[in-house]
Parts: sequence; C-alpha cells; structure tokens
Amino acid sequence: MGIVALVSKRAAMVTDDGGGPFAELPPDLHQHLRPFFADITEEVVRAIRTEIPEYARPADDTYMQGVHRGVDHALRGFLERMAKPDSDWEPVQETYQRIGRGEAEEGRSLDSFQSALRLGARVTWRRVNALVNADLLPRNVLGAFGEALFLHLDEMAAATTAGYTEARLHAAGELQQRRMRLIDLLTADPPASAEAIAELAHSARWPLPKSLAVLAIDYAPRTPPPTARGALGRPALPVRGPIVPPEFLARFDVQPAVLVVPDPEGPGRARAVAGALQGLRAAMGPTVSLQEGARSLRWASEALELVRRGVLWDAEMVRCQDHLATLLLLRDDALVDAMAERRLRPLEQVRPPQRERLAETLLSWLSSGHNANEVAVRLAVHPQTVRYRMRQLDELFGDQLQDPAAQFEMMLALRALQLRRGVRGAGAE
Repeated sequence: MGIVALVSKRAAMVTDDGGGPFAELPPDLHQHLRPFFADITEEVVRAIRTEIPEYARPADDTYMQGVHRGVDHALRGFLERMAKPDSDWEPVQETYQRIGRGEAEEGRSLDSFQSALRLGARVTWRRVNALVNADLLPRNVLGAFGEALFLHLDEMAAATTAGYTEARLHAAGELQQRRMRLIDLLTADPPASAEAIAELAHSARWPLPKSLAVLAIDYAPRTPPPTARGALGRPALPVRGPIVPPEFLARFDVQPAVLVVPDPEGPGRARAVAGALQGLRAAMGPTVSLQEGARSLRWASEALELVRRGVLWDAEMVRCQDHLATLLLLRDDALVDAMAERRLRPLEQVRPPQRERLAETLLSWLSSGHNANEVAVRLAVHPQTVRYRMRQLDELFGDQLQDPAAQFEMMLALRALQLRRGVRGAGAE
C-alpha cells in the first residue's frame, strides 16, 4: 500500500475513546512500521548498553539476552496496541508489574530501568522521524504517533513502579515481621538457643552484636487532646512513633513498647537512643549477652513502673544500672511489708508525726555508723535532739539496736518504705 493510500485510510480510523491516542493512528501504520522495528530494537539495546552503566555487561550473555528480550517485548507490545487500540491492556500491565517486582527482589532501584524506558522511547521517536524525513511515512502521523508512544511509556513506567512498590512493601512487611519475632526471641524466658537467634537475625538482616540492652518505653498510639498532660505533668505523647535507627529493633504495638539496642556502650549509641526516644519516658535495662535479653527487659519494665509510681526521678530515660539498690528493695512489696512488720513494729506505739521523725532518725543513724553528729547534720537538727530521739528509740527497740542482723533489716525496711513514698534519699544508692 502506498503513502497516498495510507493517508486516505485516516478517514476510517477508529475514534473510540477506549483506544486513546492509539485510536487516532491510521489502522495500517503498524504494518508499515513492523519491518523497521528489528533495527530499532538493536539500536535501543546498543544505546542502553552505552548510556546506562548498570546495563553495560557485555561479558554476561544471559543478562544481555534478557535486556534484548525486554526491549523487543516493549516494542512488540507497542505495535500490538497500534494494531488493536481497544485490546486489553491488563495482561501487558501485569507483565510490567512482574518486571517491577523482579527489580525489587533483586535489590535494585528503578532508576536505571526508568532511564532505559525513556531512552528507548527517544531512540524510537528519532528513528520514526528519520522514516518520515525519508518519505517512508507521512509527516502527519507524527503527532498521534508521538502521543501514543509516550502514553505507552508512561503506562509501562506506572505498571513497573506499581509492581516495584508492591514488592518493596511486601518485603518491608516481611522484614518487619521477622524483626518483631527476633525481639520476642531475644527476650524469651527461658532463653532461645544461640543458633536460633543467629538464624532469625540473618533472615531479619540484623547483624549480631556482642551485647544488647532492652528499653521499656511509655508509648501510646493515640494522642490525647492538646491540653492533656501525662502523669507527673509530662507533655502528651505524639501520634507517630519515633524514627528508629535501622540497627535497632523496635516494637510499638505492645505495652510498654520495646527497643533493643545492640552494643549499647558503643560510640554514638547514647545519642542515637536519645534521638529515637524523642522525649518519651523510658527505662533502659542492663547490658547483657544475646541470650539474656529477658533479664534486661524485666529490669527495664520494673524501673519504668517505678518511674510511673514516682519512686524514681522522671527523667527522659532512666538507666537501671544507676538504681540497682532501689530495684532490689522494691522487687516485692509484700516482702518489704513483712520485713517492716517484723523489725519496725515498735514504732507503731507512737503517734504518726513522731513516728515519722523517729523512723527518719533511725535510718540516718543506721546509715551513718551510729554517729549522732553526722545524723544531726543530715537532718539539720541539733545533736542534742538526735540524742533525745535515740533514747526514745532505745526504749522502743531495746536490744535489737545492738543486733547487726536486726539493724541491717531495719535499714532495708526503712529505706524501702522511704522509696515507696516517693521520697528521694539524701545519700547515693
């Protein structure tokens, strides 16, 4: 069919909106282009190999055959759409979605693939222009051809991106699930085997550290009203969870939230933890081996509860290692009550105001090595006042004040009761 006949057929072209710009093309245009598409395919492949470094693998025949097949498939698909503008695009769309998923599964970005698509479109457009200039095609087909070509390009790119995004989200979801299971494994009691931890850490892409520490975090997924304040007057918690460094493991779907910090004593770790918390109240358990995460989490949870109760100071992050004595004394309230009942019962004989003064004096006396002058300094009273109170205590407790075992238990009970009331002791722990 000659050029004049080709142009005359434009009167019979399909105008159904379903075909889009493809319906604006002369029905026989694809037949006139088909003989040239083998050469166009070769030129596109050469351009891709030359201009896109990721595809420059001349020594890898299998890879280059795959590139050639991809270009050939794209151009043949374009011709088929020209031949049948109303054909179902869904199968072709699924093909490019699979390509996008494949790129994601190979760990590559879509930048090179999208560049190859654009390069292929430019080469094709340039070659068709050359055919028009050689009078092998009528010039008035260029507008519709260009629109159809770049629509085809956009749709291929969109389908590939959709497949790529789907695969990345799926992979990210699976990776997150593995990391959440890894947290459960690291904090399991009894502990999991080293082999099980190593295997799951590998699949979760988490390099095994030499040690770890677990944080318990106060985190609420919902935001209170803007005027709301947390317990102890802290600001309301944010809606979004904190941004956690990739080397950390986090679960914010549990209460309290959990953060696993690898090698917590390493350089920059304290700054990274502070950045991840974003002002959230938290407690950090002790540094432990990989199979002792349950202990670190247990201590962190207990310390966080003491912060909530007002026993420990409400800092942004409490470190268990700074409060070992407090954690030990308040592990079991019933045990503290039993010890207080046994060793401090004589104080029940005096009235509450006097009882508190005597208890305070007794604790200071026991803590200062029975030195009345030091007790006076600690309590900011006259030494004679201390001696008067000690005579009262001697009448109440008798020989118990001379018994080292009784003195030790008295001191523990008094200190625990003081902590329970949320009073910060004057001395270091």
